[in-house]
Amino acid sequence: MAATPGTADRTTATGAGTPGTPGTAGKGPGTGTGRAVLVGLVAGRAVRRVLPGPWGAWALVREVVGLLVLSGLAALIVSVAHGGPLKLALYVGAVALLFAMRRGLPVPVMLATAAAAGAIDSFAPLLVCAAWSVGYRVTRALPTLGVMAASFTLITATAVLHGDDVVPAKGVAGFAVGGFLLFAGLPALAGRYHAQRRALLVALRERNDQLERERVMIAHQARLRERHRIAQDMHDSLGHQLALISVHSGALEVDRSLTDPQRAAVGVLRQAAVAAMRELRVVVGVLHEESAPPGAGRAGGGSGGGLDGIERLAESSRAAGAAVTLSRSGDGRPLAAATEHAAYRIVQEALTNAHKHAPGAPLTVALRYEPDALVVEVANGPAPEPPPAGQVVSGGQGLTGLRERARLVGGMVHAGPSGEGGWRLAAVLPYQHDGAAGAAAGTADGLPAGPPAGAGAAWAPPGGGRPRAAGLGRTGLRSPAVGCAAGAGAVVLAVVGLLVWGVMAFVQALDDATVSKKTYESIAVGSAESDVRARLPAGSRVLTQGYQGTGPTPPAGASCSWYLSDEPGKDGFDDEYVARFCFKDGTLIDKQHYRAKV
Repeated sequence: MAATPGTADRTTATGAGTPGTPGTAGKGPGTGTGRAVLVGLVAGRAVRRVLPGPWGAWALVREVVGLLVLSGLAALIVSVAHGGPLKLALYVGAVALLFAMRRGLPVPVMLATAAAAGAIDSFAPLLVCAAWSVGYRVTRALPTLGVMAASFTLITATAVLHGDDVVPAKGVAGFAVGGFLLFAGLPALAGRYHAQRRALLVALRERNDQLERERVMIAHQARLRERHRIAQDMHDSLGHQLALISVHSGALEVDRSLTDPQRAAVGVLRQAAVAAMRELRVVVGVLHEESAPPGAGRAGGGSGGGLDGIERLAESSRAAGAAVTLSRSGDGRPLAAATEHAAYRIVQEALTNAHKHAPGAPLTVALRYEPDALVVEVANGPAPEPPPAGQVVSGGQGLTGLRERARLVGGMVHAGPSGEGGWRLAAVLPYQHDGAAGAAAGTADGLPAGPPAGAGAAWAPPGGGRPRAAGLGRTGLRSPAVGCAAGAGAVVLAVVGLLVWGVMAFVQALDDATVSKKTYESIAVGSAESDVRARLPAGSRVLTQGYQGTGPTPPAGASCSWYLSDEPGKDGFDDEYVARFCFKDGTLIDKQHYRAKV
């Protein structure tokens, strides 16, 4: 019977499989592929975790050389200790594996190495590399201290448990402390110093790059401030002159002595002046928007004039047909150039606004020298008639610029309607100021005098030079060598203390293991063991272990104790006189005094 089309298609898609179970056959290869991909991903991640990169040529050479050196040292130590081939292969393989894993898993490798080094001497060289990796790769101080404390506990515990009964536990612990401090404490401190120094260099390099970028940005901002100052001076100077041209043209246009063609020409002139003012406003507005950074103000200096130029402004306004009264009061005194220029610009802007918004109104300009400040006041009365609609061109930046100019020199500006229906503008400009108000915006030449607002933690002088980080002076950075040197000093002091303690313990053990010839001769065979023990020193199995089994054969069933004699040997340090006392049933049954070589 022929197979159905659906069956044939299913068989082709799934490949060879068990007849009658096409679904199972179709699912098997896909599941196997997914598992293989998952296993590959997990294996790759594990390998990258255990063997992290980057793997350059120098890194590979360093790892291979270190692996060969440590493996060779481990094999040498096993050979000296007369270990068998099985121990040789096992210890060398374990050392090589732990060394290869120390970069990716510094903490587990350190704990395993410490636990093994307390009992197996072949792991002692690896302890140095594992401690270095912990100090270098564990970045936080408390986890590093925790790992080192746990490692010390493991190495001490395994050393005490593995030690024989000849050396007391106190001595084993002392050797473990000294060895751990030398072979683990100092490498960990060196690794931490190297890591901190590298991190500090990277941070300083990034900081320097950031300061270079900020220096370029601040220089660019200084150029933009200069463009902004030029734009504002164009607005103040040309705007004032165009306003006067417009006022003159308006006055001529209503002069009855002119003919119609002349009046038409004057009208064209006035329209051209108005159009020029409008275009100037547009250009200045564009320059202002493009060049003024956030928080930057207008520079205090620039062209135009000082207090002497105010008289010329008044004359120009009178020539345009306006009634201007200029008055001065108080004792005049010299002012800073920025203050004089600010006063000039304030009067100029006030007269320009009066000509535009209140043509024909009487104007009053007053300069009053108060005890602590110069008061500049410009007031106008009500206009005879409002200006024609569409003839007033205003950019809305005049009063804002005046307030900023006054702020830069430490003053203030007030503007508002007067009680008679006119307008009054008054500015208070102090004779002296500390420059704090304008430090963020700039100096009289439009360049920054100090760190600008929003410039961050760095500032570079406009004339060039290297940028300097705020708060990072010569004493602002503390080298990581200080802390690491203090730690190394503490380790050295601890090791020296342990050496002193060891010397004292050795001297004490030597006294406990030595019996004088006089005491030996005074003790008689047959004396009670308790009496003899009371007259003998405590003894030290560490110093007399090598003499056991030497000399005459001990009596059967006797318990013997060996002591060093204070009588010196004849053939060097390895030739000593030994005193032996043998006890049985609570009685001294034998004593010997003989020469022995160790």
